[in-house]
Amino acid sequence: MHPDLKNVIELQQVDAKIAGLAMQIEALPAQIQTLQAQLDNFIHAHEERKKRLAANQKERKDLEGDVKVIQERIAKHKDQLYQVKTNEQYRAMLKEIEGEEANIRKIEDQILEEMIEAEDLQKLVQEAAARLEGEKARVASEIKRLESERQADLEERGRLQVRRQELQTALSEPVRDLYERIRGVRRGVALAEARDGLCTACHVRLRPQAYNEVQTNESLLTCDSCGRILYYVEAVPAQTEDSGGQKAKAGV
Repeated sequence: MHPDLKNVIELQQVDAKIAGLAMQIEALPAQIQTLQAQLDNFIHAHEERKKRLAANQKERKDLEGDVKVIQERIAKHKDQLYQVKTNEQYRAMLKEIEGEEANIRKIEDQILEEMIEAEDLQKLVQEAAARLEGEKARVASEIKRLESERQADLEERGRLQVRRQELQTALSEPVRDLYERIRGVRRGVALAEARDGLCTACHVRLRPQAYNEVQTNESLLTCDSCGRILYYVEAVPAQTEDSGGQKAKAGV
């Protein structure tokens, strides 16, 4: 194989790995932010439910106080029934008592609704309280894992960048310039495998003579269509099992 072709193939592989690592490294802050936002939302919802539960308890206490005040008025009205002097005054007093009792029923309905809401809230608050420490631990563990992966990615990228420099230095200047130029216009992919007479990058059929020459891997040729450097990977012969269970090359 042409020495520049061998090095430029490895250079392409190294660049692809560096690009992949860069994406992972750049994605980490957003992943951590998402995890932290999930925890913050969980805590915020928990605190809001606790506030609502406290407000619910105050509202019920206020409503129960209203009922007590009305009951006292009813008791007072009932005492006054014995002091009225006319039937008209008696009926008016009874009507007022009925109105007050109707108000009590309405307030009691409100209290019942508040009690039902309080039961639901109390259940949610208890469940969230039981999960809270676990959620904090889960997020902390996940963030620690991501940061550890990031450190490993940074170290791996550093090693690959050293190897990239070695490969670049080993290339002849014309090939190095050609690689960088193609890489710049082809979204980081400067090489393409030739297979079955086609360029696998742009899927355009190669000239027979050019394809034959590419298969030797003894020179650097570029695709007439996309301009990428072409290389050929020899197919691995299919293997079959002989009668003794040993693998053997087909046709042998």
